[in-house]
Amino acid sequence: MANNDAAAPQRVALDIQGAIAHVRLTRPEKLNALDLTTLRQLVDTAAAIRHQPQIRAVILSGDGAAFSAGLDFGAVTKRPWAVVRAFLTFGRATNLFQRACWCWRDLPVPVVAALHGRCYGGALQLALAADFRITTPDCELSVMESKWGLIPDMSGSVSLRELVPIDVAKRLAMTAQIINGTEAKTLNLVTEVADDPMVAARALAADLATRSPDVTAGVKALFQRAWTASARGAFAAERGIQLRLLLGPNWRIALRAGLEKRPPHYRDRRFRR
Repeated sequence: MANNDAAAPQRVALDIQGAIAHVRLTRPEKLNALDLTTLRQLVDTAAAIRHQPQIRAVILSGDGAAFSAGLDFGAVTKRPWAVVRAFLTFGRATNLFQRACWCWRDLPVPVVAALHGRCYGGALQLALAADFRITTPDCELSVMESKWGLIPDMSGSVSLRELVPIDVAKRLAMTAQIINGTEAKTLNLVTEVADDPMVAARALAADLATRSPDVTAGVKALFQRAWTASARGAFAAERGIQLRLLLGPNWRIALRAGLEKRPPHYRDRRFRR
């Protein structure tokens, strides 16, 4: 696992098994609370996955009793100048706090988050940046920032608007209400409720790994661009992405396999965001 500081403790583990990458938060003694080291390692891990085109799906989870209890305010507030630096964008579209979450949405690979225990604040924003979220019924989820006098600022304003009406987003962000996994499904914050989210996440990742990696990347890019675009912009995105797929090898592999009534054997992903 690469990170910006070779002496930093490992907060994020990457385990690649075949076409599936398993990314784990590895700070269970602190309920996987997010400090600046964790945020940097999340960004570095996503970058490492991006450069391995054989990876076709990602599972994001947390070790121990929780997915993550959110930002580690105790640790972060001890380093005010480091926080200031992490808050600045330095010419990018995102700062470190936002990038640690949004890098998973920008990844040209489907990401499945498996949630259990607690999923508070920044951890929920991290989970919302995944393409799919599978949770236990009793997992506790909260847009927790208002408890600390803050707003959700780790990409949550974009991911929430994709999933819930504006009044629901405002209520969650203003009240820091804690809801369980079943309630989260009712509100559309999660994709699925399962007694064992890891089993369900592995099954979904395995299914996604059998699909054309260019198609899964293309679908992710299409809806990311088209979801809030005008009809004209969405149609342009459709045309552009479809042309890129038609110029690649995997659509011909899918076509030939379909005509011959056999499973396709796809090449590694060529589609890039």
